[in-house]
Amino acid sequence: MTDHRWDPSQYLRFGDERTRPFLDLIARIPGTARTIVDLGCGAGNDVPPLRARWPQARIHGVDSSVEMIDRARADIDDPEATFEVADAAAWRPAGERPDVIVSNAMFQWVDGHIDALAAIADRAARAFAFQVPGNQNAPSHALLAQVAAEFGVTGYRHVDVRDPAEYLAVLQRPGWTVDAWETTYLHVLQGPDAVFEWISGTGARPVLARLDGATKDDFVRRYKAALAAAYPPQEFGTVLPFRRIFAVAVRM
Repeated sequence: MTDHRWDPSQYLRFGDERTRPFLDLIARIPGTARTIVDLGCGAGNDVPPLRARWPQARIHGVDSSVEMIDRARADIDDPEATFEVADAAAWRPAGERPDVIVSNAMFQWVDGHIDALAAIADRAARAFAFQVPGNQNAPSHALLAQVAAEFGVTGYRHVDVRDPAEYLAVLQRPGWTVDAWETTYLHVLQGPDAVFEWISGTGARPVLARLDGATKDDFVRRYKAALAAAYPPQEFGTVLPFRRIFAVAVRM
């Protein structure tokens, strides 16, 4: 898992857009659930859609970021929701397995997560579902690497994302049925430097963490200009195409 500090406020600036793929994910999980574990729960913004989907469930969020868990505990007023600071990728149930384990845009930060997915699915009594961003080859990320190199920042952490077919292959085992797919959303972002504001809360964090002072200011100016050329603002906003990859594994 990444060890850079998360900024919950920056991450949540585009909360609706970040939540939309999660809504599509949990809509494909069949049946009821009494207990749900949300791996990489962040600031708890997955709790409202989970509560709408399963009104009676107990929800437990796990995240390695103290800042995110503190924000979740402060913001989420739900007596059946609890939160824990822990390595979400290594989490195991202390007792009875939860009915459903979900994860919203976390596994891309876990190197080699493809080898752990089957074991994580086995920790769920009924279903395991996750989504990850699949935009690692998008201009936003290519420009990040290019501009970062100009400032001497190389070898920073890259995301680990696989294609839907690979996720299907590791999760489709005897006793399981798996649905894997991808979707490209066209997010219409508002405000100046909208794409920079989006990525500075996620993918650009490892680069920004290695710069400071005037050097960081220069990098930000250069990167913003490159993003504005790649994603030109329009009268109705700035369009950010964003590919997402989904998998839902259900016990038969």
